[in-house]
Amino acid sequence: MSPPFKNLPLEFKQRQMFPSNIFDLLPDNHECYLYNDIFQQLDTSSIEKQYSMQGQRAYHPKLIISILIYAYSHGLFSSRQIEGRCHVDLAYMYISGMSCPNFRVLSDFRKNNAEFFHECFKQSVLIAMQLGLASLGHVSLDGSKFKADTSKHKAMSYKRLKEKEHELLAEIESLIAKAKNCDEEEDREYKEPTGYGIPEDLQFKEKRLAKIQAAKKALEQREQELHPGKTIEDKKQISFADTDARIMGKNNVFDYQYNGQICVDEDKQVIVAQHLSLNANDKNEVEPALENIRETTGSFPSKMSFDNGYMSGDNLEAIRSAKLDAYVATDKAEKRSEIPLNDSDRKLIKADFIYNERGDFFTCPGDQSLVLIRTSKSGRKTYQGDSDVCVECDYKSRCCKSTQGNARTINTDDKEPLRQQMNEKMERVSSKEIYGRRKVIVEPVFGQIKNIGFRRFSVRGYEKASGEFSLACTAHNMRKLLRAIINGVVRSEDGKLLANPA
Repeated sequence: MSPPFKNLPLEFKQRQMFPSNIFDLLPDNHECYLYNDIFQQLDTSSIEKQYSMQGQRAYHPKLIISILIYAYSHGLFSSRQIEGRCHVDLAYMYISGMSCPNFRVLSDFRKNNAEFFHECFKQSVLIAMQLGLASLGHVSLDGSKFKADTSKHKAMSYKRLKEKEHELLAEIESLIAKAKNCDEEEDREYKEPTGYGIPEDLQFKEKRLAKIQAAKKALEQREQELHPGKTIEDKKQISFADTDARIMGKNNVFDYQYNGQICVDEDKQVIVAQHLSLNANDKNEVEPALENIRETTGSFPSKMSFDNGYMSGDNLEAIRSAKLDAYVATDKAEKRSEIPLNDSDRKLIKADFIYNERGDFFTCPGDQSLVLIRTSKSGRKTYQGDSDVCVECDYKSRCCKSTQGNARTINTDDKEPLRQQMNEKMERVSSKEIYGRRKVIVEPVFGQIKNIGFRRFSVRGYEKASGEFSLACTAHNMRKLLRAIINGVVRSEDGKLLANPA
């Protein structure tokens, strides 16, 4: 009695008598065919001009970018692993046209073509808009941290950099003096060198010193740009591996990271603008985001929404200048409480103080005026009441926080009128409904990018990292184009992508 299992074909290890197409082994509806149609829409003429007619013929840049986007779309970021897939995976073989670029070719292309990746991203946005996948009706901006290709173990504080520089200088000086003495003794005794190893030690110390001095200079330049004229704190750190990356984090978990910013369209969650920031917070990210949207699409969205991390004077000014219909979540201290003011357990917050724009002062619930007492160089303004009046106020225990009996203070900036306008706007029911869409527009996109595996950069330096971030965002948009084709929203016809009638 024969076993209940199928037998393998006897000839499966033998050569075919008649030639066959190896890609016939893939299903007819495999996504690699659709991806290939999408990749053919990319215009690579700008980078093709950089290639020379001299020397060995190169892989076509459209081939390289297609392989990279396909790999990033499937959570593969290592150039060695991508090369390996091109040898064993039929889908990668199809995308690469049975060519297999060396991992160094893939790695160098990724490191050296940041501007081209930015251009590819812009093309992905325009293709999506032409196919009706993005309309700029409602766009949401959000940021998320991505780990840099370095670690805290490859970093040093400014204090330690200075100490190490002095130590190495002293050691080098000592080695030079010792080498000189040895040479003199050799000349007197042997009349020729003996092969003493000090020059090798000296070379190592000098290389180490050069690395320390380069990192120290980069830190000083960075701090000068961020805080002109201020003394650098000894605790400030910089990474040797990636001097552009900054320490960022929350909940007591900090590491060298970059702040990725994306603007996502409501229709199909297409990323319509993106940029990489060196700032740990989002207080200055609206202006570059709006510039990127306009540069990519040629216009501004009908409306935009932002979480309360973007509630800053500079961001509100950028919104006002762009005449944008924006919805920015109000900070807790500036959001009016539903608890009655006469509730003895409720603390008084900034929203309980009425701002008078013409007179530039605040009025507290006790009807006292908090006047401007100082303005910092950065534009931060402090308003304060009269402590004698505060002592007699019924709200004192719920209002004044000073343990020394000082009057209540309110801190803001020179954009307070814009804050007040946004606070008032966000109290409307219609505004809350529009803002409520933000969490289903932009937040899932970061989840999709990170769940597929892109959580850290494979390149070092801000310029290269921003290029790789563009590549990751392009891969996301390509996945949205693929989904549109699968769902019948878009079709591929004669090598072109066309929108199907609704």
